[in-house]
Amino acid sequence: MKALLVIFSILLILLLARLWVGAGSYPERWQTQERMAVQQAENKKKQEQIDKINAELIDAKSGKDAFEGRARSELGMTKKGETFFEVILQPEENKETNKEKKSIKLDQKKNVE
Repeated sequence: MKALLVIFSILLILLLARLWVGAGSYPERWQTQERMAVQQAENKKKQEQIDKINAELIDAKSGKDAFEGRARSELGMTKKGETFFEVILQPEENKETNKEKKSIKLDQKKNVE
């Protein structure tokens, strides 16, 4: 009877050790789940990029509107008879305040000397 109890105890210890150490153990399983979550996030980002490229491809295949829009926005191209105007929006106040800051710095340098 004691021998049977010892054998079952040893088997129980081996089975429990197998849960925490080696292939298929809990720590390995947790690491695999973490890696899987990271990989799924990367896959999602890649899929979004693929979807974006596919949408551009469909636009390119649909007609010349996509080419025309891209040529206008990226290359600044125009059609015959059109005039291209580039509007730069920069408030004049920033230029004046920058000039004032520079003059204040110059005045401070003169006072230090």
